[in-house]
Amino acid sequence: MKQFYETYYDNEKLSTLSREISWSNNILIMMGAKTDEAREFYLLLTQKNNYTARELDRQIDSKHFERTMISDERNKLFISKSPGLTALRDNYVLEFLDIPENHKEVELRKAIITNLRDFILEFGKDFSLMGEEYRIQVGNTDFHIDLLLFNRELACLVAIELKVKKFKPEYLGQLEFYLEALDRDVRKPNENPSVGLILCAGKDDAVVEYALSRSMSPALIADYQLHLPNKTLLENKLRELKELADAESDDNED
Repeated sequence: MKQFYETYYDNEKLSTLSREISWSNNILIMMGAKTDEAREFYLLLTQKNNYTARELDRQIDSKHFERTMISDERNKLFISKSPGLTALRDNYVLEFLDIPENHKEVELRKAIITNLRDFILEFGKDFSLMGEEYRIQVGNTDFHIDLLLFNRELACLVAIELKVKKFKPEYLGQLEFYLEALDRDVRKPNENPSVGLILCAGKDDAVVEYALSRSMSPALIADYQLHLPNKTLLENKLRELKELADAESDDNED
């Protein structure tokens, strides 16, 4: 066993982390992760969430590392608004829902509740469901949040609005209203400010950037897909973003 760690983990930090997870999960990471950065990501993720081999295999197949890195790079300015946004990404893979491409919002929501265990796995095990169609009352009017989650690590409510169409800027106003209501009437004194996510069938990154730039609310816009992502496209996109970030860093130093 010791020889295995020394052979596959040259980095001392990775070698130490690898000893804290199961043999089968180590094998999955060695087979699925190409770089030390990816290996460290999956080792830490597995250690934190205590993944079974099946759960870890699904995370690797869905390219969790690449999607997270791309999301963090794209949204670093918006994430800085609230620590709670660090738990969210701008893309989610929901291949387990088994619903048709042309579906309604109620079908999407019901499929998520039916497959709640896998949905929580996609978001992270620190999340738990507070309610579906969660009712909030403002004045004499009732409103309903599609899904209300709670993140235990960050101690904050997470409001999720589901949209089966491409993102529109007006969707953000609705979410901001819900976050204000949650913070005034639902959030407990020991909890951090609520954050929000609009989960939609597609988005134009330029439209999202414009919409979020003036927003003071801690919110992100994400799209979802009903099939596993294309590995090559994600790897290429991640490489492009890293090269762009490095070029910007060099320009700032000059």
